[in-house]
Amino acid sequence: MIDAVAYIRTSSTTNVGEDKDSRTRQRAAIDAWAKRNGFTVSAEFYDAAVSGADPVHERPGFAAMLERLAANPPADHGAPHPAAGDGQGGASPEKNKKFILVESPDRFARDLIVQLTGHDLLKARGIELIAVNAPDFFLEDTPTAVLIRQVLGAIAQFEKATLVAKLASGRRRKKTLTGRCEGRKPLAATHPAAVALAKQLRRKKPKGGTMSLRAIAAELAAAGHVNERGVAFNPRAVLEMVNS
Repeated sequence: MIDAVAYIRTSSTTNVGEDKDSRTRQRAAIDAWAKRNGFTVSAEFYDAAVSGADPVHERPGFAAMLERLAANPPADHGAPHPAAGDGQGGASPEKNKKFILVESPDRFARDLIVQLTGHDLLKARGIELIAVNAPDFFLEDTPTAVLIRQVLGAIAQFEKATLVAKLASGRRRKKTLTGRCEGRKPLAATHPAAVALAKQLRRKKPKGGTMSLRAIAAELAAAGHVNERGVAFNPRAVLEMVNS
């Protein structure tokens, strides 16, 4: 027997409740197909009152199902197991795959883009999706499916290029206004108190001229102003302070 999980979704609150048959009907269809085709359903995940247009990763039941599948590696099913002939085409499960069974493609998603992107998400995780009323539906790369994937890829590429252009334009504007944009922040921004004291010390006139950069660094350290490593600033850093 091949292990699988069942995914069930109802889109309206009017179809939710013990007196409603939507969940029962979906599970019955999944169980009947699973029995005919050598599958055993080990768990059920249910999204109640969730629209078929909602992205799959935003659905609580679907998210819980992905966590379950990620935490449990697939069993070794041995050789490929062709589905029994039931007049519906049948699927051909492969060794070491994970399987999700749904009643129909629209129970997985009604929106075509959500359907395709959701299916691609599952494929990327090594999960096979089977709609029991049309087992080959998610196995076929129809021209429409290929076209939509290409369009989505082009849109994603365009959005990335637009974002990069916007960021570059923003950096240019900031550099024009402030004179800098990227790189290490000046000491005047990171150590304003140390810079102010360094300027005061530089203006002092000890015997023989201005105070040396090393002497200023020592005075700063004595006053508690040190660099990120906890030691006195080096002369180059002090020079940057007094010239800022």
